[in-house]
Amino acid sequence: MRLLQSGPMSAAPPPGLTLPDAWFVACRSQALGRRPLAVTLQDKPLVLFRGRGGAPAAFTDRCPHRNVPLSAGDVVAGELQCRYHGWRFSGDGQCVAVPGLVDGEVSLRSRCAETWACVEQQGFVWVYSTPDVVPSSAPFSFPHLGERPWGTVVREFEVEASVHAVVENTLDVPHTAFLHRGLFRTAQKSNVIDVVVRRHATWAEAEFIGEPAPKGLIGRLLAPGGGVTVHFDRFLLPSIAQVEYRLGERSHLYATSALTPVHDTCTRVFAVVTFKLPLPAWVVKPFVAPVASAIFAQDAVVLRQQTEQLRRFGGARYTSTELDVLGPQVTRLLKQAALAEETPAEVHEHRLRMKT
Repeated sequence: MRLLQSGPMSAAPPPGLTLPDAWFVACRSQALGRRPLAVTLQDKPLVLFRGRGGAPAAFTDRCPHRNVPLSAGDVVAGELQCRYHGWRFSGDGQCVAVPGLVDGEVSLRSRCAETWACVEQQGFVWVYSTPDVVPSSAPFSFPHLGERPWGTVVREFEVEASVHAVVENTLDVPHTAFLHRGLFRTAQKSNVIDVVVRRHATWAEAEFIGEPAPKGLIGRLLAPGGGVTVHFDRFLLPSIAQVEYRLGERSHLYATSALTPVHDTCTRVFAVVTFKLPLPAWVVKPFVAPVASAIFAQDAVVLRQQTEQLRRFGGARYTSTELDVLGPQVTRLLKQAALAEETPAEVHEHRLRMKT
């Protein structure tokens, strides 16, 4: 374990940053029914559909024949049919029918659809960000999703901001006392705590040591009797932001956001809150869901304002302090991933103090 150099870092990932060879959530399982579904991933138009047996498949949303969007077509017997000339494609992208063609090979390579690896897992459909490859890794698994006695709240929304900005916002502690005042923390800061920041080649985390249970409605749900929490904030490549709170054996909460980059300044957020509290999940869920929705809505407004300012001033100009605990680490990891840089798989660490 090595010490991690800390200090201000003003640079943000450049516009147009794309992350190759990575899994992203394309949609929730329930959104993919009998009709093709058009989605966009890192400016790439894709079409999803359910092939034979209901397994999801993903193509570039363009028929190789005359460029008509395949998302405008139909699913026929588990095959995607173009609406223009009726060409049909199986889930692996093979052209299996060219109506009217008497002579000639139907499944020539040039007639195949460009495919993207696609997996359905835990109620989400994931797509790999590099086409025509077989991934060597599996998508991220949300902790305790579907397990008893854990409860779950899932929210999906779109934010007018980059993945970098959304990750920073999700893992930023100081803003919660102001933007989410009353829901999460208060502006009054009376506790000095230690923070251990760790960075690996594929993740970064901050461990907040000796932190009292947060004030506000969330704190009362998590720890009605108060106490000291175990608190971690994490970023996992390519775009998973996670907050974990634990108080003893009875109260445990994960707020995990899987972020899908649609365009440079448009991010789709699939937020999953899994929790185990002293009260049964069915009692707590009606309170957790609206509070989580209110917090996400407040974040979406300020992120849109931030993006508007970046356009107005022609780019980012940030000044950071050590309170921006994971910001520099997120920036570094995203840049390295975009450039496909090889980095040592050792853990770097540094410590700081902050007031909450």
